[in-house]
Amino acid sequence: MFSAAALAGFVLIGLTLRVVLDRELVRQQQDQVQARLVDMQYLLERGRATDLAQRAKDKIETLSSTGRARYWLWSPDPQWRYGPEAEQLVRLTHGRRTVLQQDAMALLSVDLPATVARPAVTLVVGVGNEPFSQTLAGFERLLLPIVLVGALGVAALGYWIARLGLRPVVELSNQARGIGPHARKQRLTDEPLPVELAQLGRSFNAALDRLDVAYVQLESFNADAAHELRTPLANLIGQTQVALSRERPAAELRELLHTNLEELERLRAIVADMLFLARAEQGERAAQAASRSLAEALGKTVEFYEVLLEEAGLSVRIEGDARAVIETSLIQRAMSNLLQNAIQHAPRGSRLLARVEQASGEARVSVSNELVQRIEPDQLTRLFDRFYRADPSRANSGANHGLGLSIVKAVALMHGGSVFAQCEQGLITVGFAVPTIDA
Repeated sequence: MFSAAALAGFVLIGLTLRVVLDRELVRQQQDQVQARLVDMQYLLERGRATDLAQRAKDKIETLSSTGRARYWLWSPDPQWRYGPEAEQLVRLTHGRRTVLQQDAMALLSVDLPATVARPAVTLVVGVGNEPFSQTLAGFERLLLPIVLVGALGVAALGYWIARLGLRPVVELSNQARGIGPHARKQRLTDEPLPVELAQLGRSFNAALDRLDVAYVQLESFNADAAHELRTPLANLIGQTQVALSRERPAAELRELLHTNLEELERLRAIVADMLFLARAEQGERAAQAASRSLAEALGKTVEFYEVLLEEAGLSVRIEGDARAVIETSLIQRAMSNLLQNAIQHAPRGSRLLARVEQASGEARVSVSNELVQRIEPDQLTRLFDRFYRADPSRANSGANHGLGLSIVKAVALMHGGSVFAQCEQGLITVGFAVPTIDA
C-alpha cells in the first residue's frame, strides 16, 4: 500500500510537471513568434530606402535560413509579396491578436499601413512546433522510468523501514510466546522499546500482573474449596464406615443420620453460596429492587439475631438511616453476613455498632466490632475473597465456610455498589455501599 501510494504520488507529480512544461513551451513559442514579428515589423515601418522591398526579402531569407521561423508578406502590390500561401495565411490570421496554431506551426500577423517607401502590407510570422515537441517528448520518455525507479526505490526503502520499525514488535511477540504457566513471572522488556510501543508493553505487563493475581486467587480458591468440602465429606465417610463396621441399633443409626444430615446441609449451603457467587460474577443484577429504608432492614436483621447476640454476650447500637433502591432479601442477607462476621470475631461483652450513612450519592451500611487480634492492611483487602480467613489456623471453620463476606460483595455488586473494610481506634469496620435514590 505504501508503494502504491508512492507510485500514485510520483505519477501525479509527473503529470503535473508535464502540464506545466507544455504550457511553458507554448509560452516560449509565442514569445519567439512575437519577438520575430516585432523585429521584422521594425524594418518595414522605419525603412525609407527605394529598394526597401528587396531589402525586406533579403532579410527574410537570412532569418529563414535556420529553418526555425518562416515569414510571409502580402500586399496588393505584387512587388511586396513573399512566400507561397501568403494570401491564405493572411486570411487565417487577419484580425487575431493572439498566436494561431496551424499545421504544427504558431502563426501571428500584423497589418502595416502604407508609408512613403512602401504600400500597405501584411506581415505573417510562423515558428515551428518541432523543437518544442521534441523537448516535451524527451521529457515524457524520461518521466516513465524516473517514476518507476522512484516508486521502486520508495518501495525498497519503505520495506526496510517497516522491517526496522516492526523489529521491536517481533521481539515483543517472541517474549510473549515464552510466557506461560511455567513462566508466569516473566514480563516484556519495555525499556529499549520506542515510545509508540513502550506504553503497549507496560499495559501488557500490567494485564499479565492482573492475570497472575487472578491465577493465584484461583489456585487459592481451589485449595480452600477442596479444604471446605473435604471436611464434611470426610465426616460423612468416616461416620458411615464406622456405622457399617458392625450391627447398630435403630436409635444409633437414627442419630448417625441426623449427624450426616447436618454435614449434608453444610455441603448444600457451600454449593448454594458458590452458585450465588457465580451468578453475581456473571453480571446478574437485583431484579426486584424498590425504594426501601436501610435502617429498617438493618433493624429487622438485628432483631432476627437477638438470641445469638444474647448467647455471645453482645449488644448492638443502630445509627443513621438512608433510602436506596434495593432488593430487600438480598440486602438483608448481606447485613446478616456482616452481623455474623462481627459476632464471631467480637470479644464477649462488647458492643457492636451498626451504622447507615449517606454521602456522595451512596448509602453505606457497616458493622463495627472491637479487634481481638491485629489485622494487617493486606489482609483487609482480601477479607471479601472467597474462603479467605484472616486466621490462618481456620479456627471456627465448622461454624462458617468463609463465603459470608464474599456474598456481601456479590450483593453490593448486584446493586451497582461496592464494599469496604477499615481498622482504626481498635475497631474493625466492614460494610458495603449502594447508590441512593438521588444518585
